[in-house]
Amino acid sequence: MTERVLLTGATGYVGQHCAAELLKRGFEVVATVRSQAKAGATRAALALVAPVEKLRFVEADLLSDRGWGDAMTGCTYVIHVASPFVLAEPRNENDLIAPAVEGTRRVMAAAQRAGVKRLVLTSSTFAVIAGRNSGRYGPDDWSDAKANIGAYARSKTLAERAAWVMAEGSKMELTVICPGAVFGPSLGARIEGQSIALITDMINGKLPMIPDLSLGMVDVRDVARLHVTAMTAEGAAGERFIAASAEPVQMATVAQVLKTAGHTKAPSRRAPTAVLKVIGLFDPQVRGMLPFLGRAASFDNHATFEVLHWQPTPVETSLREMAAAIAG
Repeated sequence: MTERVLLTGATGYVGQHCAAELLKRGFEVVATVRSQAKAGATRAALALVAPVEKLRFVEADLLSDRGWGDAMTGCTYVIHVASPFVLAEPRNENDLIAPAVEGTRRVMAAAQRAGVKRLVLTSSTFAVIAGRNSGRYGPDDWSDAKANIGAYARSKTLAERAAWVMAEGSKMELTVICPGAVFGPSLGARIEGQSIALITDMINGKLPMIPDLSLGMVDVRDVARLHVTAMTAEGAAGERFIAASAEPVQMATVAQVLKTAGHTKAPSRRAPTAVLKVIGLFDPQVRGMLPFLGRAASFDNHATFEVLHWQPTPVETSLREMAAAIAG
C-alpha cells in the first residue's frame, strides 16, 4: 500500500524539491497551495524530474482552518515546509511571524487530529544562532527571540518553539530540520526565493559589494532528501537536525566561486560594515542582514550524518549549478 504524505509549500524553492524526492521514492503526495493558480506550473516542473501520477493539489491557507482536515485525510506523514522567507525587514514583523507561528500550530493540530504518524518541520539555523556570538552551535541551542535578531529569525524561532510545545504528550512524532542558507538549482517553475534573488543579483552585477557575512550552507536537493529520510528514519523522532556545513562560508568565497565559473560580474569589493549600517536605515533588505554581519557560527551536524545518513553536496557544486540554471 502506497503511503500518503501531505506537503505544504510545494510550489516554493525547497518544497518543489521535497515533492520531487517524495514522488521518486513512490509516495503519494497531497500538496497544499493557497491558490490552484500555481499548481499547473509546479506540476509541469516536477514532471520533468519525477512521476506525477501520485501528485494532487489541494487549497489550504496557513491563516485559515478551512481545508486542512480534508487535506490530511489518509496521510501517514506530513512535511511542513511552507513559511515565508525574506531577508528584508517588513514594516510589520507579524507579516512574517503570523503565517509561521499560526500556520505551524494549525498544521500541527490538523495532523494530530488526523492521526498522522510523524510530522517533519522545516525550521532554520536562524532559529539556532540568531542573537548569539560567533561560536559553535548544535541541535540543543536556540536563538534569543527577545534580542534584535530580525523578523525572519524571530518567526522561525517562535514557530519551532510552538511546534515542540504542541508535540509534548502527543502520539504524533515530531522531527525538525534546520537548514542553513540554501543554494542549488530550482526545478524550473518560476520561483521567488531569497537565495535565488541573491545569486541572480551577484551574477548580474546588481550587488556591487560583498557584505561581511558568513553562513552555514546546504544544497536544496540535500535539504529535500533529509526531509524525506527524516519521515521514516529510526532515531529521528523527537530530534532536531542541523542541515548546514560545519564551517561557515564567507560571501566573498561565494563571489569567487561564481567568478571562477565565468560569471565575471560577480562582486569582488568588500562592503564596509559601517556603510551597510547607514544604508540599512533606508534599505529593508540590508537592514535584515545587519544582525548577522561580522559573526561566524559553526555547527555540530554529526547527528545529521549519523541518523539521516547525509552525503552533502559540495557548496561549490551547488553555487555553480544554481548560477548556471539562473543564467539559462
